[in-house]
Amino acid sequence: MKFRRYSTLLAGAAASALFAPAFAQQPSRPDAGPSVGEDTIIVTSQASTLEAEALAASTPGGADVVSYQDYADRFLVSLRDTLGFSPGVYTQPRYGQEVRISIRGSGLSRGFHMRGLTLLQDGAPINLADDNGDFQELEPNFFDYLEVYRGSNALRFGSGTLGGAINGVTPTGRTAPGVYLRGDVGSFDTVRALASGGVAGERADAWGAISADASSGDRDHAERRSIRFHGNFGYRLSDRIATRFYASVNQIDQEIPGALTLADALNAPKTGNFTGDQARDIDSVRLQNQTTFDLGASELKVGAYLNDKTLYHPIFQVVDQESLDQGVFARWTWQGDRWGATIGAEARSGEVDAKRFVNVNGQRGARTFEADQEAYTANVYAEVRYDATDRLTLIGGGIYAQGERKQTERFNSFAGGSTGIRGEADFSEISPKLGVLYEAAPGVQLYANYSRSAEFPGYIELAQVAAFVPVDAQTAWTAEAGSRGRFGIAEWDVSLYRSIVDGELLQFTVGPDIPASTFNADETLHQGVEAGLSLQLNDWLRLRQVYQYSDFQFRDDAQYGDNVLPVIPEHVYRAELRFGTDRFSIAPNLEWTPDGPWADYRNTLKLDGYLLLGLTASYAVADRVDLFLDARNLADENGVGDVSAVIAATPGARIYNPIEQRAVFGGVRARF
Repeated sequence: MKFRRYSTLLAGAAASALFAPAFAQQPSRPDAGPSVGEDTIIVTSQASTLEAEALAASTPGGADVVSYQDYADRFLVSLRDTLGFSPGVYTQPRYGQEVRISIRGSGLSRGFHMRGLTLLQDGAPINLADDNGDFQELEPNFFDYLEVYRGSNALRFGSGTLGGAINGVTPTGRTAPGVYLRGDVGSFDTVRALASGGVAGERADAWGAISADASSGDRDHAERRSIRFHGNFGYRLSDRIATRFYASVNQIDQEIPGALTLADALNAPKTGNFTGDQARDIDSVRLQNQTTFDLGASELKVGAYLNDKTLYHPIFQVVDQESLDQGVFARWTWQGDRWGATIGAEARSGEVDAKRFVNVNGQRGARTFEADQEAYTANVYAEVRYDATDRLTLIGGGIYAQGERKQTERFNSFAGGSTGIRGEADFSEISPKLGVLYEAAPGVQLYANYSRSAEFPGYIELAQVAAFVPVDAQTAWTAEAGSRGRFGIAEWDVSLYRSIVDGELLQFTVGPDIPASTFNADETLHQGVEAGLSLQLNDWLRLRQVYQYSDFQFRDDAQYGDNVLPVIPEHVYRAELRFGTDRFSIAPNLEWTPDGPWADYRNTLKLDGYLLLGLTASYAVADRVDLFLDARNLADENGVGDVSAVIAATPGARIYNPIEQRAVFGGVRARF
């Protein structure tokens, strides 16, 4: 496989990990409450996290920062385990590391991969040039913290999507010196190991981490294996110029258990679908550079990245792709006495050698399709801030985005062989934004904004079977208002939003042997509440909660009237009550979905809700060494956690994915 070419680089990565550090950190806020032992997993510098939190607090809309400490006691299967208490982020496992991630209904009908979000690592997009992406390439154990900017609040990342952006930030040799080791074991023959470390000198620093993961999965035919490396090297060229190089290597092999009938999902959830020995295997290498110029009152950051990726994906057919994506970006920020500005640009292009074959038990059979695919996406964005008073800030900005998608078919069995047919689609949109931020009292903010968003279709939408189909861009106008702050024992983050979406890209499952199809809806409504509330009841007791209300529906649609959009339930509530000190802590938790979502656009089948009970705990057995525990679905509840949308659902359709099964994970972590 292609990954073998990278074995030398991976060996070097393993060696560099011997120098590596703990990147788990102290609470990013002085009053964040009980945490894992400070002498056990700790970052010596909180400057980067505090800076990220200050940027989130200056945003006139939903934004938050999730530190490693917030999820250190979790077994990190996927991004769901890091973002479970981020307000407004809907995460639902399908199997293994495959998870649905949606903010404000972004990509809600996509039953695989990711759409409607800009996903970044250290500020550079993970999304491919056509905006599709595989979030499995991000290793949650590598992050120092995550920045979550919902909707148009993600403008600073060059994102103009309905959902916004999620940026995973990894440590450096300066923020995480020393060596950090972590080992996890648990249900379903699960084993996971991590070694990371960093060093720093006067001008240079380096950090690296390597992780390995293996599990048979909580369902039949859900086995996974992965090995990953990520590292960076920074050098200060002068007092005003600093540069940093990043490298990531991933080998991820994941069997796909497939969706089930409703009866099997509820009564035999461990069942797997072995048809075609379906899988998703990813080999990738990613290189990146960012250079920062300190210009006094302003700062200029420029960067470039390269992503070389192979996807071997036996599904309805064997999808076999090799892609090469590259991109550049720049962002200039300036702050005066009352005025401030941000101006940025990003451009990325990619080429995909796309092939499909008849699926013969997971192996390539006869060739059915072959094409060259080229994508280009670019944007220019700007934001101006004006402090009208000491408490009131006015914000105005916008983003111009342009995209091109081209496909040249070399072979198409549906068209009788070699064709040379060329498909092409061009898109361009302007999305303005206005916002206001008001400090009602020290530590208490009120905010509001009104903005437009735009999303361009990718190859999954455009080349649904082979040739291009006429699918338009999705646009939306969104109004948002809310508050965040801290007062007494309470800390909160609450946003209300209402989006009128034009041409929403909706997908529906056609059948087991045919890929899903996509259409543009006329007009849809997305509105809801994103709420987080944390109560520090005393020095050893903290309650944190998130609640999400999602009201998504068609509006006077010719076919579906005012039906509710499927996939995402109306209400989701999560809570965790943490008892303990730095020495020992225990935290029971729950996830409650009172009623499940609709499974189809015609609203003929509605799923039941469920209640999941869990518990995490940690114990410092020695200086800088502690144990942790993560128990899930303790009541062994059965239910449907995720569904692939169809036009009209039946109980016998294979579109239902069961919730996670009961499991217990535990491990040890140490810092030296």
